[in-house]
Amino acid sequence: MAKLFFIHSTMNSGKSLDLLKTAHNYESQGKKVLVFTSDKDTRYMDINNNDLKGIIKTRIGLEREALLLERFLKTENYMDYIKEGNYDCVLVDEAQFLPREAVLALVDVVDRLQVPVICYGLKNDFRNQLFEGSEALLLFADKIQEIKTVCTYCDRKATMNMRIMNGVPEFDGAQIQMGGNESYVPVCRQCYKKRKYNYS
Repeated sequence: MAKLFFIHSTMNSGKSLDLLKTAHNYESQGKKVLVFTSDKDTRYMDINNNDLKGIIKTRIGLEREALLLERFLKTENYMDYIKEGNYDCVLVDEAQFLPREAVLALVDVVDRLQVPVICYGLKNDFRNQLFEGSEALLLFADKIQEIKTVCTYCDRKATMNMRIMNGVPEFDGAQIQMGGNESYVPVCRQCYKKRKYNYS
């Protein structure tokens, strides 16, 4: 029976790399995968681009073209497209950015078409609040997994994302601000609190 998976972690943990590895594994067996990223991930594409294409790019340089999920879901008969394509799996990167209705559409892909969907994303933002997509996935996913990584400042497991500007932590601002290692670091709760509240 097909399932909806939510694989989450902090920044810089290899989520996109794991997605590309999963796609490769399916395709090396002659199976078909449909790969998406969120429309909101504009780091590697022309934001004036009117087609459905984006790019998934890892920090080690691997990349792959992907469809933009929110735009795809606005097309007519998108369920027929998936069904008629005989896809064996749907993979979604940057799933934290999805609106709740997009997650519910993915639930329908699993339940009505019996196609497994694997979503990769952050659980919480730099203020330690849930993203809309992550909250919906935590509610509706059949299976939730965590990719573990280590805190930037100590040896504990990283569970939070810290936004930085010129090396200085920031704790206020818009929830969504695209960036990589120059803008975010993975941290444990203790190191996050130490920097937020200025205690040792």
